Amino acid sequence: MQEYDNFPDLCRASDKTSVPMSDPVLSLPRTVCLPFNRCNLPAVILGSLTFQRYPVALKLDGVEELHRDLFRRLDGTPEGRRRAEIFRDYVTVHFRLEHLDEAGLTETNAGRANANYMSMIRGWFFDSNGREGAALKGWVESRFGLAPRYHGASLREPESEAHRHYQHVQARTCYGTNALEAQLDLVYAWCQYEFARSCPDTTHLTLYRGVNRLEDHEMLGGSRKAPVLLLNNLNSFTGIRERAGEFGDIILTLQVPVAKVFFHSRLLPGVLQGEAEFLVVGGVYEVDSAGV
Repeated sequence: MQEYDNFPDLCRASDKTSVPMSDPVLSLPRTVCLPFNRCNLPAVILGSLTFQRYPVALKLDGVEELHRDLFRRLDGTPEGRRRAEIFRDYVTVHFRLEHLDEAGLTETNAGRANANYMSMIRGWFFDSNGREGAALKGWVESRFGLAPRYHGASLREPESEAHRHYQHVQARTCYGTNALEAQLDLVYAWCQYEFARSCPDTTHLTLYRGVNRLEDHEMLGGSRKAPVLLLNNLNSFTGIRERAGEFGDIILTLQVPVAKVFFHSRLLPGVLQGEAEFLVVGGVYEVDSAGV
């Protein structure tokens, strides 16, 4: 499966020179940054415009060390689809996903049986403002230190009813699950492993998002045609421009650092149906904005 291994239609931006350099460097607003995270860089750096222009690898604390046996097996497997099978089997066994009674599942928390990495990602693609979306945004907040800005309503006011509702849904979704956040840690690490293996010289991907109102986004600078936006802490994009046009009259084009891609639909071929969909960690981004 050479096509899957090499990501020929994904890895288009081979170096940092493709990122526009006209606007002044804008840092992440302090209200978005948590004082700590579980990553090798603080939120104020990884969420900044500087990071979009000059990204480096992001590592979640202890993930590669804890799962070194998985990555050794992946190293010895040349075919991409087979690596995907190895990943799925490893997660299933390591987290006892088919034997949840051994992981502590009881009659009182039986409703948590389907709360795993696959159900969270599927739920996001169905409705990013649902309970699965809240769980994923909470995971980004915990691991990367970036607070969410939207979940069905604006979350810019920490004491608002919308923010309290988001926290309630996020907590209920993650409560009593089988190390759900640790499963998501491994998904991110595997995604980054596949990028490093398939296109090691690629730093950015050209991705697209269709919107109807640019005013619904937080603009920090730039112009209407080339704005600098503060994005939500987790976002959906597509690698197909025409696909983005189906979701809005304005197409946002971004150079997204590979290091900020949490997941994309081709990682699990035949399992998740999607049109080159990507889940991207947010922060400050330079954007090209154009009509369909």
